[in-house]
Amino acid sequence: MASAELISTEPATGATVWRGMPGDVDAEVAAARGGWAEWASRPLTVRIETLRRFANTVRGKAEAFADLLARETGKPLWEARTEIDAVINKVEISISAYSERTAHRKLEGAMGARAALRHKPHGVLGVLGPYNFPAHLPNGHIVPALLAGNAVVFKPSEKTPATGQMLVQCYHDAGVPEAVVRFLPGGVDEGKALAGHPDIDGLLFTGSARAGLALNRQFAETPNKILALEMGGNNPIIAWDAADIHSAAVLIVQSAYMTAGQRCTAARRLIVRDGAHQPLVDEIGKLIDRLILGEPHSDPAPFLGPVIDNRTADGLSEAFLSLMMKGGRPIKHLERPIEGRPFLKPALIDVTDVADRPDEEMFGPILQIIRVPDFEAALIEANNTRYGLSASLIGGSPQLYDQFWANIRAGIVNWNRPTNGASSAAPFGGIGLSGNHRPSAYYAADYCAYPVVSAETEQARASIGVGLRDA
Repeated sequence: MASAELISTEPATGATVWRGMPGDVDAEVAAARGGWAEWASRPLTVRIETLRRFANTVRGKAEAFADLLARETGKPLWEARTEIDAVINKVEISISAYSERTAHRKLEGAMGARAALRHKPHGVLGVLGPYNFPAHLPNGHIVPALLAGNAVVFKPSEKTPATGQMLVQCYHDAGVPEAVVRFLPGGVDEGKALAGHPDIDGLLFTGSARAGLALNRQFAETPNKILALEMGGNNPIIAWDAADIHSAAVLIVQSAYMTAGQRCTAARRLIVRDGAHQPLVDEIGKLIDRLILGEPHSDPAPFLGPVIDNRTADGLSEAFLSLMMKGGRPIKHLERPIEGRPFLKPALIDVTDVADRPDEEMFGPILQIIRVPDFEAALIEANNTRYGLSASLIGGSPQLYDQFWANIRAGIVNWNRPTNGASSAAPFGGIGLSGNHRPSAYYAADYCAYPVVSAETEQARASIGVGLRDA
């Protein structure tokens, strides 16, 4: 049976952005397999300069790239521009990370022997990208993979193929051989086929915990292949004795609603002291009322745009309704202001009285409030999740932050900063269902190459001093 055509549409307008047929997984993997050895044999300096040309290529197309990304994802143009900047900056960050994490080193050798630590590329790596940051997040895998000498088969989200195709074209325009970075459009079937292909040497994944768990099971029988899972979070933000209520509210709104809540590091749960919470909640409500929800190119510029599609918006509406049915008290409803389009007004709901709160990543602009009697209860509630990606404390003393840092279960722990907006110059990853201890960003170098230790001398000299009969 012939594969169905893929069609990508603008969330804000419904206009078609891209259309095409799914790619041939076998052909793309075979092309990468044929090209990777020559790329790996090139001197590191050549690969570095090629990737620097890639950064310049993206820089030269930045405005057009940002425009496409904004239209395909629905995110505001200003935010799309910051994503393209992150794509450009990733190159120099990855060069530094490669040097620090996987550089060639001399070691101490016994009896005059040389000893060395070097790193080799795995070979052909599959990359599965998400729709929320369709350029920056896959690029965060691809650049360090190429730098280490791997070839890549990249399957973008079926919801953002146009952005993925433009990213790959920028690599090719910069001189990365076409065989070394392959563009594989497709949906779930192509993703499964790429992950299970016998001729890939590993898979680098960014996406949902459900898909990540399936991949973890799939790769359980192939320990020879690297698997890096970057998944989501049910991230807590504790607001406690904040002196500046307005600043606290701003940090919470940024954490929960930027990118329409479609960030794996977005705050999903706001934990507050019961009885002292109302001024903060009122201030958050005032800010929500001021947030501009609009199309990517709207003037004035919006704070947030639509979620990725109507199916996602429908699922979020059902999740919000479910919280209400279980006893949640809406403070700001999740409204759909434009019929037929996936625009959602930011929602705020008190779920303190919901007995069986779902431990799910509601990937959209929904923030749940949980009231607790003391800070120990706040910590227990914050850790009441299978995830462990990001967490923030807003307010409190240095001593309270020390207590928070020591007890919170997360890979990103912030104080008086949002849960999102992590630096690419630091490792990025979490524990629990948020990842498999393969942090990305600065530490992506670790899973793009494997260490090889060598003991070396120019002439063999050896003797056995014990355990031999006399000659």
